Amino acid sequence: MAFTGRGQPVAAGGGGPDRGAALARYALLPLRVFLGVTFIYAGLDKLTDSAFMAASGPGSLGELMHSVRDSAAIPGLVDLALKSPTGFGYALAAGELAVGIGTLFGIFARLAAAGGALISLSLWMTVSWTATPYYYGNDLAYLMAWLPLIVAGAPVYSVDALWSGGRRRRRGALFTQRRAQPFT
Repeated sequence: MAFTGRGQPVAAGGGGPDRGAALARYALLPLRVFLGVTFIYAGLDKLTDSAFMAASGPGSLGELMHSVRDSAAIPGLVDLALKSPTGFGYALAAGELAVGIGTLFGIFARLAAAGGALISLSLWMTVSWTATPYYYGNDLAYLMAWLPLIVAGAPVYSVDALWSGGRRRRRGALFTQRRAQPFT
């Protein structure tokens, strides 16, 4: 059995016109889970790797930024990170955590997706810009993966959906109250 999205089960293979629309509501859920978990993991990985958070040395963010500075599409972004590699590393990790949590749980999901797209765009324009062929650099693929979530948000299994449902119920109750009051 499958659900049409309105709580009405239908037999497998059947459905009607609402079935496609109902399934479409859930289509981005796997992408949301993947990106949310991946960005949470990336943020935690950075926070727990003392070598990465160092300003210099093997495996440090500072060393990585120095190595990509001259080949980046926007060297100014790299220069900005090089002013304080450790501070930038903590900001990047915190951003990845916020984006991951917001995406996974659907908390301000469109804003979280826009943040994820901005992080991916920044990394593509700096760290993975020289990947040849271009599809070897994963940051461009992540950027493209964020776009549907910016457009659609998190309509199911999300805090946003709970908040939206509460607003609809309050608006409906207010409308019912107004209709019940006699005109004077």
